[in-house]
Amino acid sequence: MKARLVFALAAALWVVGTARDRFDAWVEATELPSLSLATGAEVVARDGRLLRAWTVADGRWRLAAQLQTTDPLWRAMLLAYEDRRFYSHAGVDLRALARAALQSVLAGRVVSGGSTLTMQVARLLEESGTGAFSGKLRQMRLALALERQLSKDEILGLYLHLAPYGGNLEGLRAASLSWFGREPSRLTPAQAALLVALPQAPEARRPDRHTARAKTGRDRVLARAEAAGLLDAEEALAARSEALPQVRRAFPQLAPHLTDRLRREAPGALRIETTLDATLQTRLEALAREALRGAGDRVQIALLLADHQSGEILASVGSAAYDNDNRQGFVDMTRALRSPGSTLKPLVYAMAFDEGLAHPETLMEDRPVSFGAYAPQNFDRRFRGTIRVAEALRESLNIPVVTLTEALGPERLLQAMRRAGMRPVIPGRATPGLAIALGGIGVTLEDLTTLYAALARGGTVLPLSTRPGERPQVTRLLSETAAWQTGQILAGITPPDGSPDGRIAWKTGTSYGHRDALALGWDGRYVAGVWMGRADGTPVPGAFGAGLAAPVLFQMLARATPQPVPLPPPPPATLMVENARLPQPLQRFRPRGAILAPGVAPEISFPPDGAEVALEGAPLLARVRGGTAPYTWLANGAPLEIATRSPEVQLALANHGPLLLSVVDANGRAARVQLTLSP
Repeated sequence: MKARLVFALAAALWVVGTARDRFDAWVEATELPSLSLATGAEVVARDGRLLRAWTVADGRWRLAAQLQTTDPLWRAMLLAYEDRRFYSHAGVDLRALARAALQSVLAGRVVSGGSTLTMQVARLLEESGTGAFSGKLRQMRLALALERQLSKDEILGLYLHLAPYGGNLEGLRAASLSWFGREPSRLTPAQAALLVALPQAPEARRPDRHTARAKTGRDRVLARAEAAGLLDAEEALAARSEALPQVRRAFPQLAPHLTDRLRREAPGALRIETTLDATLQTRLEALAREALRGAGDRVQIALLLADHQSGEILASVGSAAYDNDNRQGFVDMTRALRSPGSTLKPLVYAMAFDEGLAHPETLMEDRPVSFGAYAPQNFDRRFRGTIRVAEALRESLNIPVVTLTEALGPERLLQAMRRAGMRPVIPGRATPGLAIALGGIGVTLEDLTTLYAALARGGTVLPLSTRPGERPQVTRLLSETAAWQTGQILAGITPPDGSPDGRIAWKTGTSYGHRDALALGWDGRYVAGVWMGRADGTPVPGAFGAGLAAPVLFQMLARATPQPVPLPPPPPATLMVENARLPQPLQRFRPRGAILAPGVAPEISFPPDGAEVALEGAPLLARVRGGTAPYTWLANGAPLEIATRSPEVQLALANHGPLLLSVVDANGRAARVQLTLSP
């Protein structure tokens, strides 16, 4: 009898051991699905905030996440509600399965599934169903195999990415961003509870479609959390009263033009870090939209803001709206080739200061001048005569800057632009001429901002970049003194909002035909650039850089910092004296190649500009001062008196109202006044 018991016990142990070995072999032989999960590419700001994300190949939103950075309350609620013994079972919780089976028998229906989180991960990995016995058996086998291959946290990490949350949302991070507009690192108890409840019935509990069911599921999780001691009664009550999200939020799409470009440049990268400031980017995108209100349905805008000390681009707005509309918002206008208008003039003056050709107090002539067949004109067609260099730059006069460009040489100006990191394009690849100083060249807003950053940095070039950690070589473009002198002149321009000048150095530009309106400027830390116009290059009637783009420039810098960072003091070597105390060669600029027309330009001495004249049936008395006789007088462009030698003339005028009175002398120099005539 005793021998039989020993034999039976040995046989039983053999059977158990054999079964265990075969069970282990069965589990070990489990074919695991791929554990490498695809996640959408994303571009992040300097602080890690999401700027832009993309779906995975099948159109699902699944974003990379780390278990350690998720809200601890969400993790605790998940385990309390779904799998209290997660860290103690081996993938299958027999107690939970037995309880679920008993509940089903007693109720006559399925009350609870008894699935562990590991079994749920197994189901999600294979996208299998939940009801059939064969499917449940497969999930159990796969769960046991997963527990042997992965740590508990790695299994939770898979759940973190695979749990469904309705529609094409997959994974906690995508769900948190879509339902609450926030990362899952910090959630309210109500938000955490909803994100625990949703994966159980992701479509039936979608809060934007089935609010009551979503609330019921969330409140069950809250009740379980309260019972487990994760929340006290007051916290649970407050969480149950919190409103549910009513709509899915759009995923961030900040700096769409830039993020598209960065992704094209690194097609395999899943996470691209940038220097952008997400808050500033949001503010400037809003400013771009505001700036176009009332500007017409074809006017577009581009903005660029950088830290000129580090070279980091902080915000980049390629257009006001990333759309294929009348404004062609899909075009990145920070990189589009456009005419810079007068915004290259500061570089010309700074080079002239560097070369010893001029000083801010040097006197120049703003008179009719020709360089061969090229005879530049000021924008307003007026001449100021003898003027200080500083005033010539502040008033953005054309003749003085072309005269300086001729002395420097247009090719040297072009080379300086390239040394500044710009990529200028001459129309038709022609030989550079003097007109490049007035905008007769193609550059980008990004190039211009890089140039102005060099002026702000005291003449050193540091290429602007959106990638953190890049430390390109710094090169010197201009002397510190020349850069400071130029900035000091530009800081003396009266701001468009009437605030005290001297805080921001800035310059505007308007291209030929009013196609482009630009404004660029800097304070002690930030450099900013604004372009406005039409993406297709057609004219915008009445558009000027000073009137259209300049106010936006000052608003940009105000949104970067409430108070402008002070501009630097003058370098020690700066010569700060009035004209009479300058060295003799710097007191007056003498052009080398220009041929000044002889004599003094004509000026209408009577009637004065803006006058209202009562004719009372008599002719209009007009006088000219200066110029070379004979003179031709015109009324609204029509000749009245031709080849008169006297500086005084009586003009018979039949019409009344506005009158543009002009006189042209023998050398083709003109003067004009605007009058109003009454009977």
